[in-house]
Formats: sequence, C-alpha cells, structure tokens
Amino acid sequence: MLAATAGRGSFTDMETRKFTSRQRKWIITAGIVLFVGIGLQFTSPAFTNPPVTNEIAVPDEVLAIFQKACYDCHSNNSQPTWYDRIAPASYLVASDIREGRSRFNFSDWDKNPPAVRELLLWEMVNTIEQHKMPLALYTWAHPEAKLTATDLTTLKNYVNTLPGRHRVDTAAIMQPDASHTPVNTPVSTTGIAYPADYKNWTIISSTDKFDGGSMRVVYGNDIMVRAIEAHQLPFPDGATIVKVVWGKQPADSAGNVLPGNFQNVQVMVKDSKQYASTEGWGFAKFDGLQLKPYGKTADFAITCINCHRELVPDQDFVFNIPTK
Repeated sequence: MLAATAGRGSFTDMETRKFTSRQRKWIITAGIVLFVGIGLQFTSPAFTNPPVTNEIAVPDEVLAIFQKACYDCHSNNSQPTWYDRIAPASYLVASDIREGRSRFNFSDWDKNPPAVRELLLWEMVNTIEQHKMPLALYTWAHPEAKLTATDLTTLKNYVNTLPGRHRVDTAAIMQPDASHTPVNTPVSTTGIAYPADYKNWTIISSTDKFDGGSMRVVYGNDIMVRAIEAHQLPFPDGATIVKVVWGKQPADSAGNVLPGNFQNVQVMVKDSKQYASTEGWGFAKFDGLQLKPYGKTADFAITCINCHRELVPDQDFVFNIPTK
C-alpha cells in the first residue's frame, strides 16, 4: 500500500514538473513575442502625406466614392486608423500606400496626360466591377470602404461622359476592315514597330467593351496561336498580339451595333528579357488614321502593365485570350 502510494506520489511529482516546464516555455515564448512586438513599434514605418499639388476634379458624388474607397492608398490624404499603425500591420499598410501612390495618385492627378487620366479612370471602374478593388483585406478592416452597386453605376455614368467616349466619327473615310499604313512605319517609344502585316494573322477573339464603348478585334501571330492551341502559359518569347479598336455606333432599328470611328491599334510583344520590368511584355499603341505612336516616353507601359497585373495575372497578363 505504501509502495503504491509512493508510486502515485512520484507520478504526480513528475506531471507537476512537466506542467511547470510547459508553463515556463509558454512564458518564455510569450515574453519573446512581447519583446519583439514592442521592438517593432519603435521601427514601425511613419505615415506621411506629401503636399497635394493638383487634386482630381470630378463631380462631388464621384469624389465621395473615391474618398471612401480609394484615398487611403491612392492619395496624399491617407488617414490610417490607430490599428493600422500597430506593427506588424503597419508594415503592410505602409507598403500598400507606397504601391497605391505609385500606380496613380489623386493628389497629383495633373502629372498624367489627359488620355492617361481617362485610362486610369476606366481601370478603376473595371477593377471595382471585377471585385479586385478595394482590396478584400482593406474592406475587412474598413467596412465603410465597401462599394455598392449604386456606387459602381455612378462611376460608370461619369466615365461615359469623358471625351474619349465620344470621338469624331471617321467611319466615312475609313471602312472598319480597311487599313491605313503610312509610308514610314511608325515606331513606339518602347521600340515596337507598327506590324503592318497583322491582317494576315489569325483572329483570336473579338470583344465589345463597356470601356469607352469600343469594339475590338484581336489578332495573334503564329507563335501566339501555337501557344494558345498548346495551352502554354506563360507565353513564349516572340508571341505577339494586335488589338484593333473602333468606337461603336448606336444600334440600328434591327438592333445591330456597327463599328464606328477607328481609334487605335494596340500591340503586345513578349520578350522576357527586354521587357522584364513589365512582366516580359512590351506595349505599343498607334492612334488615329495616322497611327501616331502613343506616349512621349516609354513610361506609359507601366500604366498598361499595372492594369494587366491587377485583372489578368493568371493569364500571363493578357486579356481576351482563350487560354482555358
């Protein structure tokens, strides 16, 4: 009996020692976490708002939408909450603000040419419509930033009043299936020459886009077509896409919607080394009947890839391509 009792006493002592040891480990771990957490607060990034040089000018109802859903990351009027300032969350918030301002900034809106401003506004509408923006993590922490269907309709109605939505109709002097090739082949600031023979390529797809009320026909060269047929992603170097864009005329009495004014030819060329900074894709756009190269510098390609990164990262950053 004494032996059994002594045995049980030894077992209890052993369990007590194990429990004490386990407690000690938890206390040490908690202490380390607390120490690191406190240390992070001293190195937490500072949130600064540079001066506002030229804030975007839009109707009040549109501005209110941008302010509630976009301004914290895409303006110089960021208003992080107290919990946004606590590390390690503060590091993520600071990174999002840097990234957001680098893509577009409502507080220095005038640094963008008018055509780029319009493109950015359409990019906003598209990313909101596809639930890419605002970021889900942001709306979880800031539920007041969630956008409604009414908000989206308000934005769509506004962007449809922009100048690019109503261009001068040139259909009378240029048929939709015609081509205008200048004597000297235009070359984009990104180094891409206008591919005059694209009409002999394969038509990959056609699209009717709410963005600007435009209709598009997409062509691919042989390398692109073979990659599509083989379901090859990412696309190989040399793959080239040409998108020809027309405006849309109002539907006729039979409900047919016909191409209107010719707008531009857009080109994407895959070269993973030359265009490494834009995910391996080179961009070019040739505007109007004279096929004038778009953009004064090659920087416009950054705006292009930002939109592609946001909306089609799983398709090697290419829109309107049957990859599945």
